[in-house]
Amino acid sequence: MHTIHQKTLQDLEFETVLQQTATHAQTTLGTAAVLDITPHTHELILKEELQRTFEFSSSFENENRIPNHFFEEITTEIERLKIEDYFLEIESFKKIKSIAIASNDLLIFFKKFKDYYTSLNSIASQIEFTKTIPSTIDNVINKFGEIKDDASLELSSIRRQLKGLNGRINASFLSALAHFNGLGVLDDIKESVIDNRRVLAVTAMHKRKVKGAFLGSSKTGSIVFIEPQATQQLNRELQDLLHQEREEIVKILKELTLFIKDYRPLLMEYQCFLTHIDVVYAKAKYAQTLHAILPEITTERNLYLRDAFHPLLYLNNKKKHEKTFSQTIELDPNNRIIVISGPNAGGKSITLKTIGLLQVMLQSGFLIPVHPRSKMCLFDQILTDIGDNQSIENQLSTYSYRLKNMNKFLKKCNAKTLFLIDEFGTGSDPELGGALAETFLEVFYERQAFGVITTHYANLKILADELPEMTNANMMFDNRTLEPTFQLALGQPGSSFTFEVAQKNGIPYSLINKAKKKVERGKVRFDKTIARLQKERNKLEKTTQSLSSSEEKKRLETYKLEKTNIRIQEKLESYQQLYDANQRMIAIGEKFHKLATGYTNQNQKKALIGDFLKFLEVEKSKQPKITKKVKIKQDKKVAIVKKEVEKKVEVIRKKKKIAKEKAKLQPPKPKHILKIGDKVRLHDSRAIGTLEKIEKKKAFVNYGFFTSECKLAQLELVQRVK
Repeated sequence: MHTIHQKTLQDLEFETVLQQTATHAQTTLGTAAVLDITPHTHELILKEELQRTFEFSSSFENENRIPNHFFEEITTEIERLKIEDYFLEIESFKKIKSIAIASNDLLIFFKKFKDYYTSLNSIASQIEFTKTIPSTIDNVINKFGEIKDDASLELSSIRRQLKGLNGRINASFLSALAHFNGLGVLDDIKESVIDNRRVLAVTAMHKRKVKGAFLGSSKTGSIVFIEPQATQQLNRELQDLLHQEREEIVKILKELTLFIKDYRPLLMEYQCFLTHIDVVYAKAKYAQTLHAILPEITTERNLYLRDAFHPLLYLNNKKKHEKTFSQTIELDPNNRIIVISGPNAGGKSITLKTIGLLQVMLQSGFLIPVHPRSKMCLFDQILTDIGDNQSIENQLSTYSYRLKNMNKFLKKCNAKTLFLIDEFGTGSDPELGGALAETFLEVFYERQAFGVITTHYANLKILADELPEMTNANMMFDNRTLEPTFQLALGQPGSSFTFEVAQKNGIPYSLINKAKKKVERGKVRFDKTIARLQKERNKLEKTTQSLSSSEEKKRLETYKLEKTNIRIQEKLESYQQLYDANQRMIAIGEKFHKLATGYTNQNQKKALIGDFLKFLEVEKSKQPKITKKVKIKQDKKVAIVKKEVEKKVEVIRKKKKIAKEKAKLQPPKPKHILKIGDKVRLHDSRAIGTLEKIEKKKAFVNYGFFTSECKLAQLELVQRVK
């Protein structure tokens, strides 16, 4: 099993993350367990731990909130249960009962909602569920933390005697109080309490008149406190009973301790289980403060952090109401090592620490503040060299210390290693240190390791440009203000902006110019070229963004215009169809009107029918001719419509059938006697006509243009003739 070195955790300030997380723990054991968290590399164990944190975090946002898991530590009680003939006190049993109930509540909850909390239920299902512990304790100890009267027959008997004796003591004292008060030997306060015993407040001059036990006097000595003789005798009996009660309670507690001793292993499991739950809870609450999520864990060698935040920096800036800039970085087999260059105070070290700390947090079961589409793999080793690291104790210079560190890197570095080195190669002669750093980097590259380094050395930038699986990157700066934008740009090295930054900070131009002359012309030109390229890149990116924005706006406008045109065209077509249909209906109406007028004037049915048929033939000839293909399509449509109609008809028929059955059950409505002139209509018809004539069981109804003959029983009254 690989472990992450302690120095890496110190470099990345992982201890601060643990301290912040520990503040969310609810128990002392949970707090200690959080502070003791270390990263691990076992994939299955890690995935389960991450899933538990994710499930607990999700519970804050849904209705199935996980029950409270608070408990008081019972480590001492568990240890004392091993001692022969030892018994636990009432307070210990209260803690044991509490821890058993909290565990049982969680076991029931996780079993009930196992579909929501799969991973949490997997650890809960391994714990034994039993109500025996709390129920047995409840049989002995009441909710006020006292031994119940019926805990044993002997205790019940003793307490009945105590109750009776207390009554007798009270009556005895009141009798003595009344007697000596009548004799006038008591002070104004009459009585007091000393050592939980009621005493008479007797004036000092009359103390010999009161027989009993002297229990004290006032500060001035004017009052003496005496327990009456009769009461004193009863109190002795009371003390004997109290002693018997205590002995019986000890006996009961010993029996209860002996019973609980059998459950000692289960109590240990309960405490471990609740401690684990508390640790998961603390991680979930910490994730909530960071808006952290669970990224995709991939078995491929791929590290893709999108919109990643440094947790400590994010929380610190959040308190100050300041903005924190996110970082996006990707490492994969085709781009394993990134060399970041650029001026100081541009965010290079923060980028290194963000990558390292998020990786360590993930491998410790923490959710991390990144975009949901981020991907992460696991590393067996995370090696860091960040900061000065000068060792005063070992009398090592910065460079000596870094060389020792590099030696460790060379021993451990392999294909499952992530290395993070800040200011790689510094601390020695630039040319010699740069050459050694280049050699180290080549070794890391050959061993297929993943890593990110920051540097100002030109030879390392050139090496990154030459090797196919290594790339340059720079922290972006505003070319006008020379303020950092905290954006990482891949593909080209960054200028150190040495002279530009010096000039911005008020260094006289004459001194800067003098310094430039002291530097080799080639290096100045190289740095100038990089600076110019970076400025051009900034301009190009701004232009690209502007063009992309304009293009997107045009696309949106074009899309809106097209949609508007389509809507207008559809409306015009529908209006045209409506207009044509209306014109046709007007023409048909006018033709019908002419036919009706002709029939009214001439009263010739044959002529009317002939004209009507001619009209229908003319209208039919106007209909567009249907081709074979169109007819097939129409037939298909008709078939579909027919099916739908048949379904609807079937539904209507069923409704009618039900209505008829209901009607049969109801008493028949009284039939109206129809008279000539009544407004009537056929059953299940909407056409209303006037009843003109009745012959036997036949009726003649006038509908305006024509008269219809039908059975009288088929008609129903609409309106009675006036």
